[in-house]
Amino acid sequence: MRIAYSVETVRAAERELMARLPEGALMQRAAAGLAAACADLLGRVYGSRVALLVGSGDNGGDALYAGARLARRGAGVTAVLLSPDRAHGGGLAALRAAGGRVVAAGGAATAGGETAEAAHGSEATDSGEAAMARAEAAVARADLVVDGIVGIGGKGGLRPDAERLVRAVRGIVVAVDLPSGVDADTGEVRGSAVRADATITFGAYKPGLLIDPARTHAGALRLVDIGLDAHLPADPDVEALQHEDVAAMLPRPSAESDKYRRGVVGVVAGSARYPGAAVLAVSGALRGGAGAVRYVGPGADTVIARFPETLVHSGPPAKAGRVQSWVVGPGLGDGAAARHSLEDVLASDVPVLVDADGLHLLPTGSDLRKREAATVLTPHAGEAAALLGVSREEVEAGRLAAVRALSERYGATVLLKGSTTLIAAEHQPVRVNPTGVGWLATAGSGDVLSGLIGSLLATGLPARDAASVGAYLHGLAARRTTAPHGAPIAAYDVSTALTDTWRDVLA
Repeated sequence: MRIAYSVETVRAAERELMARLPEGALMQRAAAGLAAACADLLGRVYGSRVALLVGSGDNGGDALYAGARLARRGAGVTAVLLSPDRAHGGGLAALRAAGGRVVAAGGAATAGGETAEAAHGSEATDSGEAAMARAEAAVARADLVVDGIVGIGGKGGLRPDAERLVRAVRGIVVAVDLPSGVDADTGEVRGSAVRADATITFGAYKPGLLIDPARTHAGALRLVDIGLDAHLPADPDVEALQHEDVAAMLPRPSAESDKYRRGVVGVVAGSARYPGAAVLAVSGALRGGAGAVRYVGPGADTVIARFPETLVHSGPPAKAGRVQSWVVGPGLGDGAAARHSLEDVLASDVPVLVDADGLHLLPTGSDLRKREAATVLTPHAGEAAALLGVSREEVEAGRLAAVRALSERYGATVLLKGSTTLIAAEHQPVRVNPTGVGWLATAGSGDVLSGLIGSLLATGLPARDAASVGAYLHGLAARRTTAPHGAPIAAYDVSTALTDTWRDVLA
């Protein structure tokens, strides 16, 4: 499992560790890991050209010390200082001693009050446009550019000089700890930001590296162990499941199991306007581990025609027979019958998943803690915005804050769909689903997901685990369907791929 901690937590852990180590040891550990990652990406270090974009903090120090290591291996390393008078002194000295060049963007003084020319005889010092042009040229020539502009405490987008230098990049971009211009805690991007090919992060993942839109700026992630583990709390802020985690949670029938012991999931979905929603929700439910699917609604004939194993009932849900979970909402409509069905299901004593039209019918601010069993809400950004009373843009820009606010306000487990699917439950780390693909943005895919999660709930998985595992399998099934080159998929394609996906995870 990948786990991520807030900036405040990481810094507290770093302070504890630094108190036990010789001065500068922690930065040297980070720089060693960064240099090794850069060397791997370059393939051949000797003779390569490396540019360091260096800001004013320890982030820039990491870049300078890593650049010194690469220079000692024969790389031509140029440090471009964006805040020359505040650059890390020790890192600058190490880079110069290793033969690296220093260019002060804009011709300002380097740390220690020297001009770039005084610091190294090969650099000119005239200010303004000429100096920036030389800095841009150094960046454009580089095979690899290290982004050490802003550290994990940075807020807001890149400043104009930094943005201009980033636009000049032609080579591989490696971000130090996280891409400059993204928010480490939330994943928000408020302005221009670096788009890295790889991000080398130290000690622990930061939430923003796992959450869009920042995640799309991070590229491939590599975690460098600098010894923080013993100083971090047991509960992270964010976590992302991996194959082994999901495999451990998947339900497995025993020799004594029958279809009822495995769990029955009830599906209340579909209408005259949206008959396909019933079929798609049932298709997901049939492949989610439950022993039987009980459909309640007006689409019984359509469902039976596609899936003859389904148990059907005309309703209401309370009279349809015993179930271990309910899924309500996909294609349900907004009439009185739909409203009564939602009320009926929420009055039950089993876990309930509410999706689509069910979310529209849910009274704003409903306290679902009053239910005897868990409730899962699965909104997309627009539905989440309506539930919170904010704009869709606000939800999409701050997905982590939105999913936490929804869970707290409604007292439910919330799965917020989108480019990064997030799962939040009160007093627990938010889970990030790493498996989704853009082709999942297609009509009906959410109906399949609802049925799948509802089925997992019926097997007895806790709400947070059922939502997390369902999202993981759903995303993997989409990858399988669209692989290897990426192609349009339909929602039903995803549901048919779930069985092989389940098998792959277990294997």
